[in-house]
Amino acid sequence: MAVLIALALFVAQAVNFGLALRDRAQFRLAQAARPVAIRIADAVEREAQGLRPILRDRGRVRRADSDAIPADLPRLPAFADELRDQLREQGMEVGRIDTGVRPWAGIDDAWQARNPMRPGRYRRHVERPEAALLVAIEQPGHGWLALTVAWGDNGGIRLFWRLFAQTLILYAVVLLPVLWIARRISRPLRALTAAAERFGRSGEGVVPVPVRGPADITGLVQSFNQLQTRVTAMLDEKDRMLGAIGHDLRTPLAALRVRVESVDDDTDRARMSDTIAEMNRTLDDILSLARMGRPSEPVTEVDLAALVDAVVEDFRDLGQDVSFDEAERLRMRLRPSLIRRAIRNLIENAVKYGGGAEVRLIAEPQRVAIEVGDRGPGIPESRLGDVFAPFTRLESSRNRDTGGIGLGLALAQTIVREAGGEIRLTNRAGGGLCATIELPR
Repeated sequence: MAVLIALALFVAQAVNFGLALRDRAQFRLAQAARPVAIRIADAVEREAQGLRPILRDRGRVRRADSDAIPADLPRLPAFADELRDQLREQGMEVGRIDTGVRPWAGIDDAWQARNPMRPGRYRRHVERPEAALLVAIEQPGHGWLALTVAWGDNGGIRLFWRLFAQTLILYAVVLLPVLWIARRISRPLRALTAAAERFGRSGEGVVPVPVRGPADITGLVQSFNQLQTRVTAMLDEKDRMLGAIGHDLRTPLAALRVRVESVDDDTDRARMSDTIAEMNRTLDDILSLARMGRPSEPVTEVDLAALVDAVVEDFRDLGQDVSFDEAERLRMRLRPSLIRRAIRNLIENAVKYGGGAEVRLIAEPQRVAIEVGDRGPGIPESRLGDVFAPFTRLESSRNRDTGGIGLGLALAQTIVREAGGEIRLTNRAGGGLCATIELPR
């Protein structure tokens, strides 16, 4: 906010600078052109009345046969336009008007040489003009008129420094108090933002935000602290409920497993054992998905390449066709058990529906990608986002006989997003699916 206020003040002062300098330039042109126009009109009128002729070698306004201003001098077309308007107001219509700016040095000496009996024109002045403006005016039917006037911009420089000082005072009077107020407001807001981010990151304890600042901010902080307390209590109750559900369900499943061992038929016993194992896996997935808001595993620094390689080795030990392109050591801070589970779910899907998996680890400066590809039937492009919804199964490309209740990808996505990453699915050229886990470095 302070930066925006400072920028607004700067823009306002810049506009003020521009308008003031433009007005100053227009006023300066009018101020400089008016006495010149009056002087020329007066000289021409006196000459027309026969009172005083305009001479070629002396006088403020002199006669000339042509435009004698050197071509290499800088021109002032704006002054020429203003002088033409001023002469028109004096009742004079003139032809071309030419101007040239040159340093003042030598102007007094040349004038004194032409007027040896008169004192120097600017000798009594405190300071000489910065430059001399040479003016040549074409008078139709009478040749040219020439004169020299003082030209300088001391007033413009003074105006610039006056506006600069005004800007500094404005910043000191307005911006400094605003900065103090903004800092007083933003400090508790920054603390509130940090607390909200901590509260959003799973597994971190709840720390109340110090109540300070203006009344509106303190009310907001108090409401946030109360919200943290209520949400934490609700999450604690949810964890207790999930623990009780898991215990109450696993106990009868364990009893069923014991009773299954007494079944004489080997085929029935094997099927019952598989069903109980599938129920246990389903219960684990449901409880894991429900607990993802508050994982108990802390964030630690691990070698991600070694972690992926260990997951792949587990599948190889079971005789599955899973390959992994060896990668260099890659140290990252994450929850290793959860990331291992997300990778395992993707490889299980690739093995189950594609017959094998190709795993790659790609390290880039800003991110790390774990790619798990297969050569299965793939997924229709319009349904790639649907498979992340819990309990979603695509019958067109997934056979119910292979097992599963549609929680693997949902759980993997929740784990990856909790780690600050994202997971996406793309169909591979030539058939198959590629699941990519992207994690920030």
